[in-house]
Amino acid sequence: MWKVILKRVLVMIPQIIILSAIVFFLAKLMPGDALTGKANSSLTVADIEALREANGWNKPWHEQYIDWAAKALRGDFGISYANQRPVVDAIGERLEKTVWLSILTTIIMYIIAVPLGMIAGRYQNSWADKTINFLNFLNYSIPTFVAGLLAIWLFGYTLGWFPTRGTETAGAGLTGLAYVLDRFKHILLPAIILGTLTTVSTIQYLRTGIIDSKGQDYVKTARAKGVPMNKVYSQHIFRNSILPIVTFIGYDITSVLGGSVFLENIFSFPGMGKLFIDAINGRDYSLMVALILMYGLAGLFGSLISDIAIAIVDPRIRIQ
Repeated sequence: MWKVILKRVLVMIPQIIILSAIVFFLAKLMPGDALTGKANSSLTVADIEALREANGWNKPWHEQYIDWAAKALRGDFGISYANQRPVVDAIGERLEKTVWLSILTTIIMYIIAVPLGMIAGRYQNSWADKTINFLNFLNYSIPTFVAGLLAIWLFGYTLGWFPTRGTETAGAGLTGLAYVLDRFKHILLPAIILGTLTTVSTIQYLRTGIIDSKGQDYVKTARAKGVPMNKVYSQHIFRNSILPIVTFIGYDITSVLGGSVFLENIFSFPGMGKLFIDAINGRDYSLMVALILMYGLAGLFGSLISDIAIAIVDPRIRIQ
């Protein structure tokens, strides 16, 4: 198993190189750069041209890519001109916030999806199943920004249960446990919205898996031996039905690291999604390329995590 994991990691190396080259090239095709439109009384056109020359932006794109790749191997992804700081520092500051939001979102998603999927599959065509299916399709049809705005209006302004912007109370000067609870309160509402909206596929996969498993021979054999129905569902049906969900668990975990562009902008949440949009709007190529490369890496590692998770959940499936 460890040999296969090592091989997968080695295969990822050329994939990362190709991905970075494509992203770097496409970024250079965008009109303008981070210094476009910055000319003013303190920074003349000649000054801007001098900065472009000093940064090597006037070189052919393949020469720029080689220079960038050489620095990236040393952990230097350049300077973010929009933030006036190293790209690594700009990403690190936002990544910490998005990671906590992602963890809470994933937990909420599975807390909601797994019980509902089991109920819908076990009691197929019952009123509970029909209600869950209706809510699931309704959930699928609601755009993210609409759900976010409704949540802010209802739980933020009308009921006053949650703060509606940022990751902490500005100027509160909180420390210790009070600071942790304040951060948690700011993250909870967007996590609930995002976690609820991402339950659709998990519920449907689990429901379908349980319905298919109910007619299998091993279930009939267990029932013939007098195994209680609750035990049949918990130890036999559920374990086999959860395999499709485990297949995507790596992607679920890594995909939310990108943040939700709509929710982060609505809640003024300074996470990765908002940082990415700011990088595009500001033509901040160094930051943009680093972010896309990070998302690509997250996707590749997500695939690896899914393979490992499947082997752990089902002993019959082992990576040889």
